Amino acid sequence: MKLSGNGHKWVRGIVDYGGLVAFFLSFFFFKWTGVAQQQALIQATWVLVPASALALVIGFVFERRIAPFPLIAGLAALIFGGLTLIFHDVRFVKMKPTVMNAFFGFGLLIGLALRKNPLKLLMGEAIRMPDEGWRKLTINYAIFFLALAALNEFVWRTQPDDVWVVFRFPGLLIITVVFSFAQVPLMMKYAKSDEPPPPHVE
Repeated sequence: MKLSGNGHKWVRGIVDYGGLVAFFLSFFFFKWTGVAQQQALIQATWVLVPASALALVIGFVFERRIAPFPLIAGLAALIFGGLTLIFHDVRFVKMKPTVMNAFFGFGLLIGLALRKNPLKLLMGEAIRMPDEGWRKLTINYAIFFLALAALNEFVWRTQPDDVWVVFRFPGLLIITVVFSFAQVPLMMKYAKSDEPPPPHVE
């Protein structure tokens, strides 16, 4: 079964954010009922794990595929959430954004060092730019991902659990959207430079 138009956006929204929304809502629900913050985080993780698994299943059923980033993020949620529940240690779920953002950041830099461009492979069909533009965009995103990893470490180690949960979602999403919009001028600049020059007229 395959959806089209708005149906695709609805399914992709579930795949990308379904688990995080469930985690956010369940944490504050348990906290509202009087559960201590750390225990509320454990209970919310019990919601996060099946919600993340269900989101991946829904995405696969309706689209017959799952994009690389949501797939990696979903599997990581299952792994780190599972470790949190097995060891009853919330540090695992808190460290997940650190590990994943560091993974993406170093992955992009290693790709450039090997003269590959994983960002171009993922986005090349949607955006046409010369290699110089892709290299600058990749460096920007690599630095951004590494900065998010460091920021997550700072927040979860220094702030209360409810602050970290809001930072995790929707905080990281908002920061990512703002950063992505900030890259539009760079993409437009190099997208224009990729156009063929006008014919020369004597």
